[in-house]
Amino acid sequence: MEAILSWFVDEIGYWVWSFGIPVGGQTIPLVVILLLGVGVYLTLRFGFIQIRHLAHGFAVTSGKYDDPDEPGDVSHFQALTTALSATVGIGNIAGVALAIHYGGPGAVFWMWMTAFLGMATKYTEVTLAQRYRDVALDHDPKKWEGSVSGGPMYYIERGLGPGWKWMAILFAALLGITAFLTGNGIQANTVADTMSTEFGIPNWITGLVTASIVGAVIIGGITRIGRVTGILAPLMASVYVLGALVIIIANIGDVPGTFGLIFREAFNPTAGVAGTGIGAVLVTMMYGVQRGLFSNEAGQGSAPIAHSAAKTDEPVSEGVVALLEPFIDTIVICSMTALVIIMTGAWNARVPTEITLAGGDLTYVTVDETGTNRPVGTPPAGIRYSDGRPVGVGGEPVVAWHEVAVERLYVDREMTIPFTGEIQPSQRRAAGEDGTQYTSLFGEAVENGAPLTMLGFQRGLPGEFGQFIVILSVLLFAISTAIAWSYYGDRCANYLFGPKAILPYKVVFVIIHFIGALLPLTVIWDLGDVFLGIVIIPNLIALVILSPQVAEMTRSYFERKPWLANAEAHRRYLEDRKAGRRK
Repeated sequence: MEAILSWFVDEIGYWVWSFGIPVGGQTIPLVVILLLGVGVYLTLRFGFIQIRHLAHGFAVTSGKYDDPDEPGDVSHFQALTTALSATVGIGNIAGVALAIHYGGPGAVFWMWMTAFLGMATKYTEVTLAQRYRDVALDHDPKKWEGSVSGGPMYYIERGLGPGWKWMAILFAALLGITAFLTGNGIQANTVADTMSTEFGIPNWITGLVTASIVGAVIIGGITRIGRVTGILAPLMASVYVLGALVIIIANIGDVPGTFGLIFREAFNPTAGVAGTGIGAVLVTMMYGVQRGLFSNEAGQGSAPIAHSAAKTDEPVSEGVVALLEPFIDTIVICSMTALVIIMTGAWNARVPTEITLAGGDLTYVTVDETGTNRPVGTPPAGIRYSDGRPVGVGGEPVVAWHEVAVERLYVDREMTIPFTGEIQPSQRRAAGEDGTQYTSLFGEAVENGAPLTMLGFQRGLPGEFGQFIVILSVLLFAISTAIAWSYYGDRCANYLFGPKAILPYKVVFVIIHFIGALLPLTVIWDLGDVFLGIVIIPNLIALVILSPQVAEMTRSYFERKPWLANAEAHRRYLEDRKAGRRK
């Protein structure tokens, strides 16, 4: 199974994230070109709508234009929080750290660009999803299966016509699989990894607990999901942002320099931890775009499914709500994470670490003359070490943690006795020159993912506050993301196989959540990235073809100003509730 997964990630992953246009000895991946290209096109097509109508989006979200008699299952606010629960998640904690780790600080700039352009993309896909959604004739928002279904599969089939149904089916199948990985397995994996690292709790116990919580919520359908995410999303974002703000304010003098580093490294990378070499702009761009897409999901076609359930008969009104997502998720919250990691120096810091030879985050790399760490596919049978350092000429494989070479290895936790002997990768152990066998060694290593973000918070806040803010956020973010993604997946199952498939899908979703907690970190992330890259292609094609319809709906909406009538309907509704005439 491991060999099959490795083949799939390497071969299919190449065509998704490596195949593209060669420029200056490097390759711009086709997916990156499509994602940014469509974002630029839609931004210009709608006259920078993400700037001109951002304030209107906040106004609609506030609820003052809500008409409870309009079709849908949840309010504008609940639709936004459900979608935000899926986007504001591990990507904001672990994803930002991964981008900086592999792409350097400059990757943050490309995350911002992905988010800014993604606001126009998100607006377009949600407006179309609202227009072409399927509302049950016996509409009952309390049905656990949900009364509304929408998303790219519906606007591909109904907007482009029956001849495109094959692409709608392909999208639904791909997103249903992506929901298992990106929105589910990765979340469980990060929580399990964090709880194991910090408290020594076995992965299977963490997976069992989180799977139980997710299962208890998603069985209740979109109405229960909307109620839960309406509380979880604001709570978790507030706790996390408040902790980050304290660190940023305490280091306010470093803010200009940090932004300067981000901008410089975006176009002229000179420093990297893993994967980034001098001048490797496209490497920095790729990781920023990858993690930006993973974080805000613009163009992926997932969020439109949640927004389709909003109570409205004006598609554009939900579209302007949706463009808030990349702004809140990436430009605000991801920036907070990035500033904490960079300002505290955590991004390239080496800390005492137990190097587990039987798995974990152990890798083997070679280090070239620029200092770039390059992973080794198959390590040699043995790697000799003397006085804690590798023996041999430069360019030979060495022990690495998070794909960054560990400069010196020790046999004791206090790191006072350097290791001398042979690392035996195939045996997953080390043999000392005196014959002692070791399953773990120790050394100064860099962090990555959620532990890297945690290190930044620990450095920035006194005592244990930083550690527990990140642990709590990881737990809340991961659970809320999995809950929201279960809805995306069950809508895909509903489209492909009908309502009878919804419950079996939810059961499998919970099982895969548990399995995700047990798999190696790199495997689950790499698989998620592959499907993430594939699923956006049919969606982006549809957005470009259908953009004239969105342009006409946008023009009509802002000329008619229907929100004024909705404001009056909302006022009457509140008066009726106060008088006891409505519940």
